[in-house]
Amino acid sequence: MSALIKDTSRGIERILPEDVLFTNRELFITEEINADTCHKLLKELMALEKMDCEKEVTIYINSPGGDVDSGLAVFDYMQLMKSPIRTVCVGTAASMGAMLFLAGDTREMLAHSRIMIHDPAYGGGNMAGKKPHELQYMVDKLKQTQEVLAGIISEKTGKPLKEVYKKTKQDSYFNAQEAIEYGLATGMVKTTNSESSIKI
Repeated sequence: MSALIKDTSRGIERILPEDVLFTNRELFITEEINADTCHKLLKELMALEKMDCEKEVTIYINSPGGDVDSGLAVFDYMQLMKSPIRTVCVGTAASMGAMLFLAGDTREMLAHSRIMIHDPAYGGGNMAGKKPHELQYMVDKLKQTQEVLAGIISEKTGKPLKEVYKKTKQDSYFNAQEAIEYGLATGMVKTTNSESSIKI
């Protein structure tokens, strides 16, 4: 893993980029969302909240999505945090990645980034051999998940549920401007000559 070299009073020190960014309260979601990645993110969020619950936390997201239950655990904790949350889409925030993007108080897009939302899909394995009532149970649970996710999108964007369901029936991609117009994002990341809104 690459490291930064810094000359200090204690001599030459190697500093990991992740440590520098964590000190600046900047985190990343750049992998599939699963139990492991969400557990790591939860620990980082809890640590930053304990260190200072008034300073903003920035989360950069470029994720294909993944496990809904794990993602919702992080989403729920982000909603409970006292620290202001800023999410930034730096590539594609898809599926559950888009839901975590929506958890931000401020939600910003890079110029060529995009958001993708859709209905959840069953990912529990082979349905062969399942009895009708077992299949119906799985369908009912999937429907409940669909309602939860659509409710979040509706709340964050201000769009009626009926309109959200229409969008999520298929993979719906939004570029930065479209995401802002739909209410998924609150603005673009802007850079001026004097200061960048990406604090690195």
